[in-house]
Amino acid sequence: MPRTGSITAAPAGARYTCPMHADVAAPAPGSCPACGMALEPLDPAEDDRRAQDAAMRRFLIAAALTAPLMAVAMGGLAPGPAGGWVQLALATPAALWAGAPLLARCAESLRTRRLNMYTLIGLGVAAAYGFSAAAVIAPGLFPADPAPVYFEAAAAIVTLALLGEALELAARRRAGDAVRELLALAPERVRRIGPDGAEDDAPAEALRPGDRVRLRPGDRVPCDGAVLEGASAVDESTISGESLPVRKRPGDRLVGGTVNGAGALVMRVEAVGADTVLARIARLVAAAQRSRAPVQRAADRAAAALVPLVAAAAAATFAVWLAVGPDPALNHALVAAVSVLIVACPCAFGLAAPMSVTVAAGRGARAGVLVRDAETLERLAAIDTVVVDKTGTLTEGRPRATEIATREGFSEAEMLRLAASLERASEHPLAAAVVAAADGMELLPAAEVEAVPGKGVRGLVAGREVRVGNRRFAGADRSPTDSGAAIHVAVDGRPAGAISVADPLRVSAGEALAALKRLGVRAVLATGDSRAAADAAAAELGGIEVHTGMAPEDKDRLVAELRAAGRRVAMAGDGVNDAPALARADVGMAMGTGTGAAIASAGVTLAGDGPRGIAAALRLGRAAAANIRQNLAFAFAYNALAIPVAAGALYPAFGVLLDPMIAAAAMSLSSVSVIGNALRLRRLAL
Repeated sequence: MPRTGSITAAPAGARYTCPMHADVAAPAPGSCPACGMALEPLDPAEDDRRAQDAAMRRFLIAAALTAPLMAVAMGGLAPGPAGGWVQLALATPAALWAGAPLLARCAESLRTRRLNMYTLIGLGVAAAYGFSAAAVIAPGLFPADPAPVYFEAAAAIVTLALLGEALELAARRRAGDAVRELLALAPERVRRIGPDGAEDDAPAEALRPGDRVRLRPGDRVPCDGAVLEGASAVDESTISGESLPVRKRPGDRLVGGTVNGAGALVMRVEAVGADTVLARIARLVAAAQRSRAPVQRAADRAAAALVPLVAAAAAATFAVWLAVGPDPALNHALVAAVSVLIVACPCAFGLAAPMSVTVAAGRGARAGVLVRDAETLERLAAIDTVVVDKTGTLTEGRPRATEIATREGFSEAEMLRLAASLERASEHPLAAAVVAAADGMELLPAAEVEAVPGKGVRGLVAGREVRVGNRRFAGADRSPTDSGAAIHVAVDGRPAGAISVADPLRVSAGEALAALKRLGVRAVLATGDSRAAADAAAAELGGIEVHTGMAPEDKDRLVAELRAAGRRVAMAGDGVNDAPALARADVGMAMGTGTGAAIASAGVTLAGDGPRGIAAALRLGRAAAANIRQNLAFAFAYNALAIPVAAGALYPAFGVLLDPMIAAAAMSLSSVSVIGNALRLRRLAL
């Protein structure tokens, strides 16, 4: 089989990669040059079953040939020299044709000196078949008459290896079902509204940004956009994991794949195809599934070291049996050496971590927990402290203006108009509250707008210098309102007034913090709000460690101090001011409704609107880490027990010598067991 990929660089137009070596890529299906495993599609939307179908087809043909071969070999149906030729005729297509991919991968591993599990399988098949063929074709070469043959062992090894490969490929496809299920959420056809108002039934792929679509009750949202008309509750559970429908009104965002409730909506298309949230989630999950955890790299090194050790052990086993074994010594030596080669195949080691990571990433995606890579998944398991931002994380992120107070010389309308004109260029949730309060006013163009993270926004509006932010940023010595949460406004260097805002806590905030306590995780609230506003939120949440008045550098310093004290810290936030702390933490968690800067700095994106995903992410990380440890322990214990038995450790006391066919079955069973254990993560309760 030709070499189909490169270890160092992906060729242009690469569409396939190795599940165990993410740096291997190729433009067409084939096998990995490093480990020999079948390559799988890079595009998460593809469901390429060719490798699985080919392995299953070869398995069925090999099984059909192996069954009569074993009947002849063990049942004495064709005694004497004729029986040897019958076995040769049946074993040749089973071992050499059906097993051709296995033998080719073995030859490639020897040529490139990248020894892997197929090295051992190929050497075992070649030894059993080659010895037997020589005994039939040239019996005079051997002292025994007739010489023993092991055609059934060679054919059975191929048959069982192909069965294990087909089962493994099927399991890998099932592990990738989560991504394909996400992409299948979008409808195939939509009700499109033309420029003249006429409606037609159009394919979803024909939509372009700017198009209008009518959503009837029960319709799936075809792509990302915004509500133009109507009001409804939209079920976003498929994307976010949140069970409660979200109310949607004109101006609210819609995400493709979600389900409209009982109301009727008209939406404007803003993103289609690869630019949608759904497509980005699928790419993120697929990339995470292909990434490699630190524990996996250790397992890879162990597997790489195991192959030459096993080959050496097989050679030593052959030599010892040949030298001191009972008659027929050559017979026993060959059986023991082949059994060692097959039973010690390190495929279970290689699959232990990748299968767990793949399944866990898919399970997280279905719950709205999007993990960037396997290293982040492993770090989640060790988290013992979570620092949580307040606005947009524990709160709804949709603050509303509750009071407007002005200073002498400024009218309410003037101050609000200037502040809203500046704030409409900001993406902060508090800015939206200011703009909403100015609804109906004609806003003015703003120039030289600059956002100062953790402080506010400044710029020029109608030639006047305007600052909107915290009290110090606006230069106010006191607040003109009674509220602890206020946005201060300064015009031309003079305090102009303040806008009090209220951002209610999410319904799930208290539940999320209670879940963290049950996990034994310390929760810390870090917010830029005043002490009064933060204390009120903490009291409503049932008590939480509170740090107030925190600028971005303060949150970053808090995370650094906690880590220096030996804590494993996750930071959950949604704003630009959270980005430094998100990057500093062991694991950053960004709300999916947050800013691009926050999401870019985070290792985990919580697609839902609620903070429940924080505890869910920790449970996912702990379960995945435990699953990987179980798989590695099983693989290690299997090899530690199987190799001595295959080498003949039980023969002196019990007269037991492991048959190569039993060794092949045990090798396949070890891989299937690891795969089955990893697939349990699909049913993990988050």
